[in-house]
Amino acid sequence: MSANFEKVKSFLLELEFTLLHEDTQDELFVVEKDGSGIANLIIDCEDPILIIEGVLFEVKNKSLELFEKLLKKNREIIHGAFVLDESGTKVLYRDTLQLENLDLNELEGTLNSLELLLSEYAADIIEFSKN
Repeated sequence: MSANFEKVKSFLLELEFTLLHEDTQDELFVVEKDGSGIANLIIDCEDPILIIEGVLFEVKNKSLELFEKLLKKNREIIHGAFVLDESGTKVLYRDTLQLENLDLNELEGTLNSLELLLSEYAADIIEFSKN
């Protein structure tokens, strides 16, 4: 278990996230935060970066309109972005940060960005998941 893993864990606890799962061998967490909309978010220490990733919805009908809307929204997201998984069937939120000089404010900024995205864009995300 690395010092970075312990640092990230302490930051998550300080930010009042619930650790649903902690894998010390792979150095990753699955977290949630009540009232924020954030659930089953994976936080993975892959030295030299921290990967923050969570599934938002499954793409049932691929369309140019859907992908265009997501790309346009990416421009407004403060930290992170919408991405597709390897199969192209799930839309995820993803951000990466440098572990070497990671501080609490930087991680909090990414997590706040996701929370803001989920609150502001919730109706659209729900609509996307239905189509």
